[in-house]
Amino acid sequence: MLKLLKNSCLALVASGLLLSLSAQQLQTKEMPVMDQPKKAQTEPAAVQEIELHEEVIQPAPVQDPTRDPIAQTEQHKLEAAKQRLEVAANVQKIVTTQETLESTIASLATQMMQNKKMQTRKPVLITTFVRLDNLKKTSEFGRIVSESLINELSNRGFNVIEFRGQMGVSVNAQGEYYITRDTNKLKSSVENTYVVVGTYSRQYKNIMLNARVLDNSTGQIISTSRSTFAHGLRNDCVIFKDCKPPRSIKIVKED
Repeated sequence: MLKLLKNSCLALVASGLLLSLSAQQLQTKEMPVMDQPKKAQTEPAAVQEIELHEEVIQPAPVQDPTRDPIAQTEQHKLEAAKQRLEVAANVQKIVTTQETLESTIASLATQMMQNKKMQTRKPVLITTFVRLDNLKKTSEFGRIVSESLINELSNRGFNVIEFRGQMGVSVNAQGEYYITRDTNKLKSSVENTYVVVGTYSRQYKNIMLNARVLDNSTGQIISTSRSTFAHGLRNDCVIFKDCKPPRSIKIVKED
């Protein structure tokens, strides 16, 4: 009996030890599981603090001069200026510089037509081109330019009128005449018209011509044109027929 009691006591003690060990093992296994969410919660905060710290101490980036808004604006202005200069060079080469008088007059008429403000059906009155240095003086050259513009603009659809027409036709032994420069034989006024005026100026081997289309009622400039007649002559007095007479030597009888 004593032996049985002793064995049962030992068994109870052993089972108690086993139960305590199993409880400790379970407790140690559950502890990491319970602490894991806390670590998961604390890790993002630490990472965020590190990232914020790095953003604070990070130096400001150096701006690229090519991306500066002011520099970009100035660059656009420069490119636009280059394009305008290229266009102006092409206009001077192709449009405004001509080597014949016919092409010079055609250039003036073409430039006049480019302005959309100029109405084709409104009467157009063309005056004689005059010298730039003397607006009351002209030459055969100035008269030829104005007469040729009458032809150019009329053929292009403009309503060109001949204001030099008399009230009747005059006849003499040499012929019959309708146009005149005698103001006593002309109409007293012409209303609601465009007036084409022009000047010419001598340059070395060139003649520069400027023309304007004016609204007679308001004086507004409706259109302009410019052309250079590059005749290439060193002395153009032959064109204007104002060359100085050749020097003459007086011959006298010797005593």
